[in-house]
Amino acid sequence: MKSFFLVFLFGFVNGAIHNRRDHSSHNKILNKRYSPDWNDLDTRPLPEWYDKAKIGIFLHWGVYSVPGFGSEWFWSNWKGGNRQCIDFMTKNYPPGFTYQEFAPAFKAEFFDPDKWADLFVKAGAKYVVLTSKHHEGFTLFPSKRSFSWNSVEVGPKRDIVGDLAKAVRNTSLKFGVYHSLYEWFNPIYEEDKRKAFKTQTYVDTKLWPDIKQIVHDYKPSVIWSDGDWEANDTYWRSTELLAWLYNDSPVKDEVVVNDRWGIGIPGKHGDFYNHQDRFNPGVLLHHKWENAFTVDSGSWGYRRNMQIREILTIEELLQQIVTTVSCGGNALINVGPTKEGTIAPIFEERLLALGDWLQINGEAIYSSSPWEYQNDTLNGKVWYTCSINRSNSMKRTYRSGQVTAIYAILLEWPSDNRLSVRSITNSLRSRYNQLEMLGNEGTYLNWKITNGDVEIELPDRATVKSNHAWVLKLATT
Repeated sequence: MKSFFLVFLFGFVNGAIHNRRDHSSHNKILNKRYSPDWNDLDTRPLPEWYDKAKIGIFLHWGVYSVPGFGSEWFWSNWKGGNRQCIDFMTKNYPPGFTYQEFAPAFKAEFFDPDKWADLFVKAGAKYVVLTSKHHEGFTLFPSKRSFSWNSVEVGPKRDIVGDLAKAVRNTSLKFGVYHSLYEWFNPIYEEDKRKAFKTQTYVDTKLWPDIKQIVHDYKPSVIWSDGDWEANDTYWRSTELLAWLYNDSPVKDEVVVNDRWGIGIPGKHGDFYNHQDRFNPGVLLHHKWENAFTVDSGSWGYRRNMQIREILTIEELLQQIVTTVSCGGNALINVGPTKEGTIAPIFEERLLALGDWLQINGEAIYSSSPWEYQNDTLNGKVWYTCSINRSNSMKRTYRSGQVTAIYAILLEWPSDNRLSVRSITNSLRSRYNQLEMLGNEGTYLNWKITNGDVEIELPDRATVKSNHAWVLKLATT
């Protein structure tokens, strides 16, 4: 992954998502054939499952989990002269040791795909995205173009992508793959690069065959592209690939892709936008987007030397999810498995805690829509979503259907048990007459409006089921 700082640049006023994807038209144009140009590709409706899902699990797994040091960029950093990586190798490995020699130790002997899938279900995820190939070029499937550099021929000696895809699909989850377009040290790619990308030998003989093999063999619901930033989309033949995906591939009606398809493309084209790693703008965007972020704040791949202070707390994890969904995004939560094929207990604990929270509060997350306001105008610790009656419309904006409920999500419990907010004042005055906390349904809360602000009497915290991030539901009788 290419890391960037969190940005707060993009937004849309008046609280409505005018997504170019009108879901009500989806069935009408499934038979449309798309041209390999961005203007036409951008007219494809977003498959409805993705917007409803909200929560996904991201898995960065590869040979880099063997050194488990620094990050998944270990090989590039080591060869690029990073002093910490050089010192690590000098102290722990003999002279002349190569990165390829790590691969046999990537055994994944404890990898249990059914156990993983069960964990992801318990975490409340609705889709899973696995790295089929990171920038190191090692594939987790039997690539016909990665000889002796894939998980079937060396290391685990098994088809990781295929095994996990099968386990995930045996549950209610969707399965997707991450795939790096470029490879750091692939000589064919390096030759194209030396020729200023005027040749496309790597694309034609390696990249496209690999992606088509993945699509045909595993039928992913998500293709999460990365490693695009050194060349233009014309070199990658991105529009041709997407036209094939949308027109003729076995996943043409369900697949969604992100926006990393060449220089200048992120944030402009794709079914959903990532913009940058850990992207969470804090405001409503006009296009479906996703916040891909890590539970280990220091790396996407597994680090043997990670510290507890570097791991997101459950409160920090929920803050990412709540603010993302409130602003119309999906949350893709990354954990890096170990070389043995296990999910670290600290990651498992965070995911199970998330699942417990979603068991109580998922009504405010799954299939929700952005409301008129995202963040309360008085209390910055309160975020909103809403539920829409979509019987006459499949659009995602709150203005396109009747709002049946508003959800106010508190990230911080007030010390005096009295919550002050402003954005729901008019709603309480004009329509909504019931206010309750999810998990404590049937116990209606009292409120009063003073000078345009609402003061809500919260229940005794000891009686509340949720331990973190509490949800108030506004509804009508």
